[in-house]
Amino acid sequence: MKHTHETDGMHHGGRRKRDHRSWLIVLLVGIGVTAALFMSVRRQAKSPVGGNQAMAEVPRRYQADRAMRYLQQICQLGPRVTGTREMEQQQRLLEGFFQAQGAAVTFQQFEIRHPETGENVPVSNLVASWFPNRAKRFLLCAHYDTRPFPDSDKRNPKGRFVGANDGGSGVAALMELAHNLRDLPADIGVDIVLFDAEEFVWVQGRDPYFLGSNFFAEQYVSRPPAIGYQAGVLLDMVGDRELKIYYEANSLKYARDVTRGIFETANSLGVDAFVQRSRHRIEDDHIPLNEIARIPTVDLIDFDYPRPGFGAPSYWHTEQDVPANCSGDSLATVVWVVHQWLLEQAEPVKARGN
Repeated sequence: MKHTHETDGMHHGGRRKRDHRSWLIVLLVGIGVTAALFMSVRRQAKSPVGGNQAMAEVPRRYQADRAMRYLQQICQLGPRVTGTREMEQQQRLLEGFFQAQGAAVTFQQFEIRHPETGENVPVSNLVASWFPNRAKRFLLCAHYDTRPFPDSDKRNPKGRFVGANDGGSGVAALMELAHNLRDLPADIGVDIVLFDAEEFVWVQGRDPYFLGSNFFAEQYVSRPPAIGYQAGVLLDMVGDRELKIYYEANSLKYARDVTRGIFETANSLGVDAFVQRSRHRIEDDHIPLNEIARIPTVDLIDFDYPRPGFGAPSYWHTEQDVPANCSGDSLATVVWVVHQWLLEQAEPVKARGN
């Protein structure tokens, strides 16, 4: 995904004149506050990652340990770059997994040109379907490719990138969610779609993003299904051990009701990790789903990985994006919220005799 800018707390203020003494007092106070904040952030940055106090107690049906095992299993394959042997291994693993959970699995296949070599590269979106003929269908999705290199890593930007949070967490969460899709309400059907080539980006600014989701959206328009999607939910970077998911600005723009509905569900469950305030504007796979396919889709993403703040580290697109910096509790929490929201979309069961 591409991060465009932060929205929380952004403002522009005019200058005001102050006398010299007032200015000096403000300066000294400011220095003191800044020093206190700096020391606080340093203590926070040095403390062990994890122990998120914003987690509500997740019901046992959503298993944090199992979700974490899925994430580790995916990352053990290594980097899962589009068109590689590791991506093919992941596809076989996930095809068998979702079939075992009762889904019909198909692949959307096409080819792209490698931006470095010019060779043809196979691209495959994985589609796992439960109850495709039901009246209300929902799209739950993530990308399952990894960026070629950890290009934001200051020490080793051409190193090994396993993409635990960015690429793996959404897949692991949807694997955990799949255990709860056999017994959906009678009018609800679900497609889990894993997008390939979300960030087949070798040179930033030159290579396009979202190739898999663009293809999916175009096919949805050119060959519309008999029953379209009511809404979509994109999971990206949902494994952060210090989970805080804010409103994403493009989600509010394109899918306000869906976005607010999911966050209201989280609030009703007591999940404080979902914060009802906008913080980032992200370009992600939900953009083509909203703009091309017209599927109102929300991006659930914790972009501050592991945490916001002056002096805090950032694991995004670095070699530090590994399972050890992720949490099964975070994955299970997101699965709980999304599943409960999905159940709320069912038509109420009418009492007998009415």
